[in-house]
Amino acid sequence: MRELAGRVAVVTGAASGIGRALARALAQAGMRIVAADVDEAGLAQTIDGLDGVAVRTDVSERREVLALADRAWAAYGAVHVVCNNAGVALWGGLEAATHRDWRWVLGVNLWGVIHGVEAFVPRMIAQQSEGHVVNTASMAGLIASQGLGVYNTSKYAVVGLSETLVKDLRPYGIGVSVLCPMGVATRIRDSERGRPPALRNEGAAAAAPVELIGRTLSPEPVAAMVVDAIRRNRFYIIPHEESLEAIRRRFQRIEEAIRDREPA
Repeated sequence: MRELAGRVAVVTGAASGIGRALARALAQAGMRIVAADVDEAGLAQTIDGLDGVAVRTDVSERREVLALADRAWAAYGAVHVVCNNAGVALWGGLEAATHRDWRWVLGVNLWGVIHGVEAFVPRMIAQQSEGHVVNTASMAGLIASQGLGVYNTSKYAVVGLSETLVKDLRPYGIGVSVLCPMGVATRIRDSERGRPPALRNEGAAAAAPVELIGRTLSPEPVAAMVVDAIRRNRFYIIPHEESLEAIRRRFQRIEEAIRDREPA
């Protein structure tokens, strides 16, 4: 999508961090913005001064994402870019993960993306115009780290979903990108602030956050990379070049496992 001006973008998780930076960067490119989040105060700050609307949305609830799509089409008559960006983080070993931990993280990080695909993609196809879907994963969707198992699971699934979606949507002229950053200066370490009461652990102390390797980027340059990827129809968006060696080691181990098999 070379031309973004005058078109419509939906951004979830838009109340802060990468989502806010995405909404502002896309607005700077001339797009009208539908910003979604559970944090209504943060949403109001994001949308202030932009050509757009704010819609309180819990992406883990399918009916709310469907309502978000209804609101977007009612307001603007079309949607051209969807950024399934909302996400939460959880630390701790898988041996200690509770069922509530799984439901919370997968509900937002994975089902939020699935709901975005369900709610928006069929309508985007029906428009018969070019479009783009951006799914926010993480370097944790490409490289597993100890102490991030629930989060890793959700993000690996988003990468796999996206790698398939780009193939499925190619015949319709709709591009797909998957964003896989390392550290970005967002509020994700404070994810518990938005955890629903019904999914909170009772009496369990939260595990200490895992210290990430690499630089911590500000959200704005990451958002700029996303806008560039939309314009150039680039699939992988990997902001941290220092991740290359870790990715290379992973695939080297896979190759070695294939080559080093015992003869049948």
